[in-house]
Amino acid sequence: MNLSDFCEINPKVKLVKGNKYLHVKMEQVIPGSRYVRPLNYIEYKGGGAKFQNGDTLFARITPCLENGKIAQFIGQSNETGFGSTEFFVFRAKDGISDPAYVYYLAQTNSIRGPAEKSMSGASGRQRADLSSIRELDISAPPLQVQQKIASILSAYDDLIENNTRRIRILEEMAQSLYREWFVHFRFPGHEKVKLVDSSLGKTPEGWEVKKVGDSVWINPKTKVPKEGQKPFVPMGSLSNDTMLIKDIQVRDGNSGSKFKNGDTLFARITPCLENGKTGYAQFLPSTGDVAFGSTEFIVLRSKTLIPEYVYLMARSQVFRNNAIKSMSGATGRQRVQEACFEKLLLAQPALDTLSKFAENVRPLFQSIYLLAMRNNNLRGTRDLILPQLISGDIHI
Repeated sequence: MNLSDFCEINPKVKLVKGNKYLHVKMEQVIPGSRYVRPLNYIEYKGGGAKFQNGDTLFARITPCLENGKIAQFIGQSNETGFGSTEFFVFRAKDGISDPAYVYYLAQTNSIRGPAEKSMSGASGRQRADLSSIRELDISAPPLQVQQKIASILSAYDDLIENNTRRIRILEEMAQSLYREWFVHFRFPGHEKVKLVDSSLGKTPEGWEVKKVGDSVWINPKTKVPKEGQKPFVPMGSLSNDTMLIKDIQVRDGNSGSKFKNGDTLFARITPCLENGKTGYAQFLPSTGDVAFGSTEFIVLRSKTLIPEYVYLMARSQVFRNNAIKSMSGATGRQRVQEACFEKLLLAQPALDTLSKFAENVRPLFQSIYLLAMRNNNLRGTRDLILPQLISGDIHI
């Protein structure tokens, strides 16, 4: 049957102008993650893709389609929302198709392949053709079989989502510890340490106020050989809100930023910095291994602190605001000026406090990395069996 007979494509959804609804931006759809659960309610002024709980959002524009920006919208029961005009919306038909199966079908080359081939338009703004999507021939199993297939694949995605939720909790725990110890100065034993006047205000006695550049190496020299293939981290590999570095590539050469485990990668260009792109390197096999990445990273390495402190500081609003204020250059291509780190001050913690902080926060960083590796394995297995289940090569 045609895809349009199997599911509704861009179904009608009634939204009232002036009312607020859940809103999905294209950047909220993460390739490889099944669900998009927006939290922001935005006033509807007309236009955009419209959808309801359980619908599949399918990016139609390059490079989002090729990157796999496809997700299932999850709101409250029967809740409606709207989002980017660059989404096609797929909705299951009662008695014919299952919402989860529709999502998994949209992930296969039987849908994505023809959609990519149908793209036309100006370079860099090509879009898939809706009519070609509607007329796609698909082989649709009975509804009960669809539900069984979806339940098998959902088990993987539910585990991935649970691990992702744990990663975010661990990240917030680490951020909270940093704020408690080094912003509010409520570290273990703080009751016995006197607060004294400094250029930063009241700081613990014995904690020297220093320039960030005196405590952190800014773009330290790291030798990466030109010969052979090495791990390469593009800007797109950094997360907006966690330390994770994903989709690591392998490339020849050594042009770009250079780093090793324990370094923080800090986006220096707009809008990546404002969006929060900051990563913590801990994916290399050993301390002696090196990697390189985008020229738009500033590499931060601990000089008198600990690596985890440097990452958490780079995530802090004070650090980020200082960097944002220093940006200069042509509109849309503004970059952080490295001199800004000489203007920002910090209170260098006592060594025993840093040591205790490492004991508390390092296991959190390690757990985040291990959970991310588990998710990679789960995604790999899911992506291996998905086309085989949909095609019927694996019988259930």
